Amino acid sequence: MATVYKILGQSNPALTSSVDLYTVPVGKATVCSTLNIANLSTNNGTFRISVVPSGSTLQAKNYLAYNTVIPANDSISLTIGMTLGQYDKVKVYASSISQSFNLFGTEIS
Repeated sequence: MATVYKILGQSNPALTSSVDLYTVPVGKATVCSTLNIANLSTNNGTFRISVVPSGSTLQAKNYLAYNTVIPANDSISLTIGMTLGQYDKVKVYASSISQSFNLFGTEIS
């Protein structure tokens, strides 16, 4: 069994809509260890994080965080230990184009 520690996804969403931060590749499982959200703006913002199982569409039950406030020029690190299977997705949403998301973890094949 191969284990690879890596940056799973990085995004600076250009639109205020949910975008895929990471999708588990074929034949792999993933453990997400840390998700960092940075607000690069001088204004407060909000973000959303959801986990969508393979074959599903985004629903209310998928949200881990919804319209959570992130202060101006600040960051939030979430240590989660979230486990995902093949084709599961982590999706993010930012209230402005001044937020970045970085997901770190382990892919297992």
